[in-house]
Amino acid sequence: MESASLLDKQEEARTTPSSFTHGVLLSTSVAVAGSFCYGCAMSYTSPAQSKIMEELGLSVADYSFFTSLMTLGGMITAAVSGKIAALIGRRRTMWISDVCCLFGWLAVAFAHDVMLLNIGRLFLGFGVGLISYVVPVYIAEITPKTFRGGFSFTNQLLQCLGISLMFFTGNFFRWRTLALLSAIPCAVQLIGLFFIPESPRWLAMYGRDQELEVTLTRLRGENFDVLEEAEEIRETVEISRRESQSGIKDLFHVRNAQPLIIGLGLMLMQQFSGSAAISAYAASIFDKAGFPINIGTTILAAVLVPQSIVVILTVDRWGRRPLLLLSSTGVCICSFLIGLSYYLQKPGEVQTICSVLLIVGIIGHVSFFCIGLGGLPWVIMSEIFPVNVKITAGSLVTVSSWFFSWVIIYSFNFMMQWSASGTYFTFSGVSLVTIVFIWILVPETKGRTLEEIQASLVRFS
Repeated sequence: MESASLLDKQEEARTTPSSFTHGVLLSTSVAVAGSFCYGCAMSYTSPAQSKIMEELGLSVADYSFFTSLMTLGGMITAAVSGKIAALIGRRRTMWISDVCCLFGWLAVAFAHDVMLLNIGRLFLGFGVGLISYVVPVYIAEITPKTFRGGFSFTNQLLQCLGISLMFFTGNFFRWRTLALLSAIPCAVQLIGLFFIPESPRWLAMYGRDQELEVTLTRLRGENFDVLEEAEEIRETVEISRRESQSGIKDLFHVRNAQPLIIGLGLMLMQQFSGSAAISAYAASIFDKAGFPINIGTTILAAVLVPQSIVVILTVDRWGRRPLLLLSSTGVCICSFLIGLSYYLQKPGEVQTICSVLLIVGIIGHVSFFCIGLGGLPWVIMSEIFPVNVKITAGSLVTVSSWFFSWVIIYSFNFMMQWSASGTYFTFSGVSLVTIVFIWILVPETKGRTLEEIQASLVRFS
């Protein structure tokens, strides 16, 4: 009996990784260098705004257009990123994104006119549109299921690190130097891609069985029996191929009405909460309120990464709905505080109170957004759509998210010229509507199978 038990334990050890390997660690590190570049691109326009407008003679409209071009580029490549990654592989897709980003950063760094500046920003959008899809997919496909959650969150962590770096270094470097520094992670990833394997799932899609097993051995270690996992991957790929044949018409069937409303509604309210505007225009937000820019952006940089780590460690203990409701409520209150700080703005003692309201509001806004609205809409989107329309639905919702982001980033400066307090009172109102929307329509998905979730939505509709 003891001998049989020992054999069972040895067999389990060969088929269940007890720890992640150097191969997984290296591959994830290279992949999230793209996420770091994405974070830099998101927040580059905050510290660069005043000097670019001054040196190149840009108006508010010109700079708003320049900033929003990244989201337009992202919207274009996001629409085809899934097909590109399926056709040429995850590694080659990351390689293309790096080429686009490197060209974009160099064009911005050496721009002496508006046209080259805008072309550079557009190519950055092409690159990050691909990054936003392929990096989380690649990480999910190379990591063992026991570690997948933690490794997947490194994508969001590195984005926050990139945003923090721009906020902090923007106090010391000129905008051209910042662009060159931001190109470094792209170059690192471009070189690192030569040393990491292709996704096992993609290899299985094209019947490259020998390469699949070699790659799994490299990722899981020499002592791991990869045959069972390789067979599971092949079966999963075959099932997905059979069940994912539906097109756009099936997506708009009445039984998919509620999932579609939930998916698009959450993306709309995620972007219209105004979080993207803080990333893109933090410096001008502080300047408009009379708060020292270098102090404000440094505080934001110091808070973002530790707060993201806390979220990573605690998010799985809560359900989706409670976190979304908490996040929306916090963003609603903090947006109101920011609006109030602008509304009450006067010289003297009141100005000190306004400054406190502003910094508390902005830090709270970013923190509450991160714990729910920042990432959970994407999680819920992956859970509520049936398998036969999941790819089509994912493309539609992703493109919609980029479009909504473009609307906010382009219009934000004009809204602030209209009324700074009114802008954030509007964001607060949108967050209030978000609370009601989540309370009425969004189901709890934690601890339920995908079939149970989708069956409950069909019954509800």
